Amino acid sequence: MSGFFKSSIGRKVAMALSAFFLMIFLFQHFVINLLSVFSGDIFNEVSHFMGTNWLIQFVMQPVLIFGVVFHFIMGFILEIKNKKAQGVAYAKNNGAANSTWVSRNMIYSGLVILAFILLHFIDFWFPEINTKYIQGDWSGVHEGVEGYRYFHELQEKFVNPARVAAYVVAFVFLALHLLHGFTSAFQSMGATAGRKKTLQNIGKAYSIIIPAGFVIIALYHHFNHIH
Repeated sequence: MSGFFKSSIGRKVAMALSAFFLMIFLFQHFVINLLSVFSGDIFNEVSHFMGTNWLIQFVMQPVLIFGVVFHFIMGFILEIKNKKAQGVAYAKNNGAANSTWVSRNMIYSGLVILAFILLHFIDFWFPEINTKYIQGDWSGVHEGVEGYRYFHELQEKFVNPARVAAYVVAFVFLALHLLHGFTSAFQSMGATAGRKKTLQNIGKAYSIIIPAGFVIIALYHHFNHIH
């Protein structure tokens, strides 16, 4: 296994697999968040299930955290390896001649996304862990059903315009990251040249629709917050 990660192909395949995993999670996360626009009650029901199901909490959640950490570490390793391989010529190379700005700056868009994930953890995950496992899940009692507090908490987070602006910027960078990463992941897994155009079109649709959807959700709750 260590030999697999030492090879350039092995690292790219591992990076692609982690990317697929995270893109699936991102889509699932988007679908659940989208429910909050149409029905607070349904969003509460689904969020309560996700937050209390043992398989999701104690199996899938650790796997997800590992996937995020693995993807970013592998991304930094690939970036360092690429720069070393290019040597001194890297600084003199006219990258714009054979690659896009997005592909040349994946490390920077990745750093912005990583900063956003930390903000997201501070906003939602850390308070959730504190509520469920330290304080006790009592914060939804005033609504009549224990644990049904998610919709209210979601709205509260998007009251601050600075936080909403940070979310919008983060998802713009996520879109840029995905525009290159989606197609690149399939190429690393051996997608044929004949399918490249189709994959590019699917990748563009995914990379624009999903981040834009998250932005719309944030703006919706910001402007429709019930005081």
